Amino acid sequence: MPEIKVTPLGAGQDVGRSCILVSIAGKNVMLDCGMHMGYNDDRRFPDFSYITQNGRLTDFLDCVIISHFHLDHCGALPYFSEMVGYDGPIYMTHPTKAICPILLEDYRKITVDKKGETNFFTSQMIKDCMKKVVAVHLHQTVQVDEELEIKAYYAGHVLGAAMFQIKVGCESVVYTVSMHSSSYRCAAWIDKCRPDLLITESTYATTIRDSKRCRERDFLKKVHETVERGGKVLIPVFALGRAQELCILLETFWERMNLKAPIYFSTGLTEKANHYYKLFITWTNQKIRKTFVQRNMFEFKHIKAFDRAFADNPGPMVVFATPGMLHAGQSLQIFRKWAGNEKNMVIMPGYCVQGTVGHKILSGQRKLEMEGRQILEVKMQVEYMSFSAHADAKGIMQLIRQAEPRNVLLVHGEAKKMEFLKQKIEQEFHVNCYMPANGETTTIFTNPSIPVDISLGLLKRETAIGLLPDAKKPKLMHGTLIMKDNSFRLVSPEQALKELGLAEHQLRFTCRVHIQDPRKEHETVLRVYNHLKGVLKDYSVQHLPDGSITVESILIQATAHSEDQGTKVLLVSWTYQDEELGSYLTSLLKKGLPQSTS
Repeated sequence: MPEIKVTPLGAGQDVGRSCILVSIAGKNVMLDCGMHMGYNDDRRFPDFSYITQNGRLTDFLDCVIISHFHLDHCGALPYFSEMVGYDGPIYMTHPTKAICPILLEDYRKITVDKKGETNFFTSQMIKDCMKKVVAVHLHQTVQVDEELEIKAYYAGHVLGAAMFQIKVGCESVVYTVSMHSSSYRCAAWIDKCRPDLLITESTYATTIRDSKRCRERDFLKKVHETVERGGKVLIPVFALGRAQELCILLETFWERMNLKAPIYFSTGLTEKANHYYKLFITWTNQKIRKTFVQRNMFEFKHIKAFDRAFADNPGPMVVFATPGMLHAGQSLQIFRKWAGNEKNMVIMPGYCVQGTVGHKILSGQRKLEMEGRQILEVKMQVEYMSFSAHADAKGIMQLIRQAEPRNVLLVHGEAKKMEFLKQKIEQEFHVNCYMPANGETTTIFTNPSIPVDISLGLLKRETAIGLLPDAKKPKLMHGTLIMKDNSFRLVSPEQALKELGLAEHQLRFTCRVHIQDPRKEHETVLRVYNHLKGVLKDYSVQHLPDGSITVESILIQATAHSEDQGTKVLLVSWTYQDEELGSYLTSLLKKGLPQSTS
């Protein structure tokens, strides 16, 4: 029986380090290749030795697909391709291909140049890795090889994010990061493709978040209040996606309220990010595209580039700084400077993985042990506001309703929350839902449905009999199945003979029925004829000169029994077209002839 095997090397009952191995119809595909923000040791990257202990990974993988540019989905890519060794194709969308190397280089700088870590990929390795990338367009079917094909759909998670459909023959898998729509991206969409398996993230599995407008109002209110009392607001963000969304929000609010407090964003990354948003304006939503004609939404009047010396300036300010989980870089440096003042505020706009400073302060920790055993006392206000691009439970349920998968598998979420969503999915959709841990393999048996085209002639013939098809009920159809160029067609037998240039063979089925009748054979035949004529009023029943009877294509002949003269043997034969009538006649004759028939 055909099967699909899925093994998470990362993001199995865990958030971060997305990396999922899928085996489908003899093909091996790796979905995402991320790193974990909470670790600085070997656990930072997925364990690729699971794929093979020796030899290059190219021999074991047919392709790699990257869903979007977040580091927990692409951060291990240069390590995987250049240090472990993979030369096969890596697929991602055009915006992802443009933004990925910037984020990877920034990540390398923080890790190697600032923290001084060794055994890490170099700038050259990032460049060499990106040479192996094949950029794909949305809705473009890409033939990886003769049997394996992939297709990207818009996911709306962050700029360039895509859902991917992986198809081999009749078996298919859809992989999606959390689908989401926001103020500057289009809403996510996918065909009703009914895959054998849908693999989806479940970061916010138990959350059904309040309306976006309420959250935006709340965010602006908190920022405004802090600035009014002379405090400083730190907003740690990952450079792309959420940062743009919040910048647009504050820019508009500052303009409307005529506020003077400076707003800064940490330089480099976000400037480059805005540059790419301008380049890929067609990926953003209609409203932004219309506004873009009058003014570029990503060019800000109130928001200026940040210099690290500004952190010590007196008075209120708002600073967007990377990275988003306060685990390193500029956001952590500013946090350390501002943490001791209760006037200040830090707003965490997204999920923080365990082990990061962001996760610790959101869990209520107010005394933090920093590098060199220093204790940092947190007096500033800590707020969590989910502007994450991840979908909530509602978004995931909507996706399942849209795609109609036969099975669902959850990744990139916490085990308890996944369990909740798993039960919800199984109850509502009556499909199997799986949530494997890292290194655990889930096997899904598929029952592929094979599409068959039906000839118009055959359909017309079926409807002419008065059997109009009911879309909700399965329909039995008789015809000849022709397989040509890997596709199937159901046609009438006459059309099949004509197309294939074959002569027709007539098959007849013959059945013996024993009847107790002491009369002569021709008298028995007459009795049978009268009986059938009386019962089968809608059929043409004929008594032929040679002593046989016909009912449509059915032929009935009578012979004497070789050993018992009081028993007659009726030979009933028919063609396969009259199978039903032939079976009915034999069962009727087996009941015997009525006594009154003369």
